[in-house]
Amino acid sequence: MTDTLTAEAPADNARPYSVSELAFALKRTIEEAYGFVRLRGELSKVTFHGNGHVYLDLKDERAAISGVIWKTQVRGLTIRPETGLEVIVTGKVTTYPGRSQYQIIIETMEPAGVGALLAQLERLKARLAAEGLFEASRKRPLPAMPAVVGVITSPTGAVIRDILHRIGERWPCRVVVWPVVVQGDQAAAQVRAAIEGFGALAQGGAIPRPDLIIVARGGGSVEDLWPFNDESLARAAAASPIPLISAVGHET
Repeated sequence: MTDTLTAEAPADNARPYSVSELAFALKRTIEEAYGFVRLRGELSKVTFHGNGHVYLDLKDERAAISGVIWKTQVRGLTIRPETGLEVIVTGKVTTYPGRSQYQIIIETMEPAGVGALLAQLERLKARLAAEGLFEASRKRPLPAMPAVVGVITSPTGAVIRDILHRIGERWPCRVVVWPVVVQGDQAAAQVRAAIEGFGALAQGGAIPRPDLIIVARGGGSVEDLWPFNDESLARAAAASPIPLISAVGHET
């Protein structure tokens, strides 16, 4: 007779991790290995939350990663996040152990090439056109002999000198310059505020209300001129009660 003895499996001496220990160990590993990264992908599921933050996914053909742009960073973006736009972002990868999720907290965003910018511009133009912003009936007639011309541009450089020279040469009139930056992340907001500011001036006030507004800057690359494709700026121009001429890309 043969007896078969069944031996118990040896006890595993390794101490088991708690769920929290493993989750936070993974958090440290990921965040130390991938602190700040530069990441390229296509935006999807872009959501502008009521709290001012923007939530989105960055994806390619094989994977996706969640992302967030805090309200304080949204104001500094030079492009508007939009589903379908291919971008390059920089930010900090972080994890949320309570949900076993990781995401990138985005600090900067730029288009992944001129093609991505132009595609975004065409989508914006189509949307504004569908709303009727480009209808000929919305255009205000230009005054033949304006008494006051408002100029929105940089107070230094060749553009303002050329405009003042041409106005003085052809039709001497009063010129009111509203100084703004014409490049960078503050340009669109400053130009929009200037358009709205001129429109809010009262007739007969201390600062004369223009009969005509000129928005001007010199030439440059697509990226240099991009602030002038801002949606809120386009809407301000369309809503201006004063006729407006765009001289963006101006040359002497």
